[in-house]
Amino acid sequence: MSHKRAYCPALFITAPNSDSGKTTLVAAMARYWRNQGKQVRVFKTGPDFIDPIFHEFASGHPAYQLDLGMMGETICKQHLYQAALEADLILIEGVMGMFDGANSSAALAATFGIPLLAVIPAAKMAQTFGAIAYGLAHYQSDVNLFGVIANYVGSPGHATMLKDSLPEGIEFCGAMPRDASLALPERHLGLVQAQELEGIEQWLEKTAEVLGNSCELPLPEPVCFAAPLTDDGQFLSSTTTSFLSSKPLQGQTIAVAKDAAFSFIYRDNITLLECAGANIKYFSPINDAVLPNADSLYLPGGYPELHLDALSSNKSMCQSIKQHIASQKPTLAECGGMLYLLDELTTKSGDKAHMLGAISGSATMQHKLQGLGMLSAEIDGHTMSGHCFHYSKSDIALTPIATASQAGKHRMQEKIFLQHNTLASYVHWYLPSAPKLACQLFLGQIHSTNERVT
Repeated sequence: MSHKRAYCPALFITAPNSDSGKTTLVAAMARYWRNQGKQVRVFKTGPDFIDPIFHEFASGHPAYQLDLGMMGETICKQHLYQAALEADLILIEGVMGMFDGANSSAALAATFGIPLLAVIPAAKMAQTFGAIAYGLAHYQSDVNLFGVIANYVGSPGHATMLKDSLPEGIEFCGAMPRDASLALPERHLGLVQAQELEGIEQWLEKTAEVLGNSCELPLPEPVCFAAPLTDDGQFLSSTTTSFLSSKPLQGQTIAVAKDAAFSFIYRDNITLLECAGANIKYFSPINDAVLPNADSLYLPGGYPELHLDALSSNKSMCQSIKQHIASQKPTLAECGGMLYLLDELTTKSGDKAHMLGAISGSATMQHKLQGLGMLSAEIDGHTMSGHCFHYSKSDIALTPIATASQAGKHRMQEKIFLQHNTLASYVHWYLPSAPKLACQLFLGQIHSTNERVT
């Protein structure tokens, strides 16, 4: 086996905990360097759908996930190698705290040799800032800490105090001020989506300007990114297997829901389907009257609970989708997409709305998280991985065909349902983890069956 190599400066932006301001800082950095005429590519650690859209607005380029557990090392290497060919700078936003999880930000950065830039929230601390920075730099021996940025800083004097607290060998890269106008609004699944925010461009320009005035931003040294090749020169990637090169979805059109209610979809999923020959047609269940002419349907997750009236009142769209499903045309429904297919959905405040009724069941939004984690399931002899993150509890009158389960000490399970060639579950599937199964699904070739519970 040989490798192709590409070199590009790269930074892995991390923090001691969630809510440290990583997304704001990464978006500001992407826009800052873009404004300097640089080509920037941004990645997000973990199975996150929301943060990458901010990075896409900021950089002007698609943003992808990087997750060793869900994607595997080979696909991650492929993404980084391709970005290094095209970019002047690669930015990677970490998830949670720097060392949190089996596939932590620190582990990912060490795997690919990328220096870490730590964003430390410093609103209510002084010399302890230095202790936290020292701990991040030395907790594991394989950490390469490029420097630290203090966030939520109260004054220039406060910034000086924080800088002076750092031990020798840790670079102070600047201090972002405590400024409410730089904060992003949040809701129960994370930040409010970038595409929903008015003035997103003005916000990006302001944060980039504040960053440029407050922080030292030298480009780091280039990192070598290597992509593994087979003996015949082909990339070792699920999207370049001989199976996909035969174009099993050639001539197939897949309608993909995409609007404020349905937007949680991995870019790699669309890439895989297109590599397999599929034609993708996006549509809006909120705004469009009917489904586009398509062979199969993809309903990803999102926020249907925030758009109950718009979804339930669009009767022509509801009828169009019900007709598609009743005609045995293949459908994949993930999390919010599954809730949309049920009889009824109830909000936390008790507001109810009739949904499509294509799957017998109902769901109610809860005040506490009901499911979170990486899972995998065996369907028709193939193992596919994915992620779930939901606040609803559902009651579905079907016998599951399989169960997605979580590995490790804290095990979680999610039922998977199949009816009328519609595969539905709370899992957001990462389709490249099982390319053949993904194609079978959109061709209506999942062989397991179930019946309604009576």
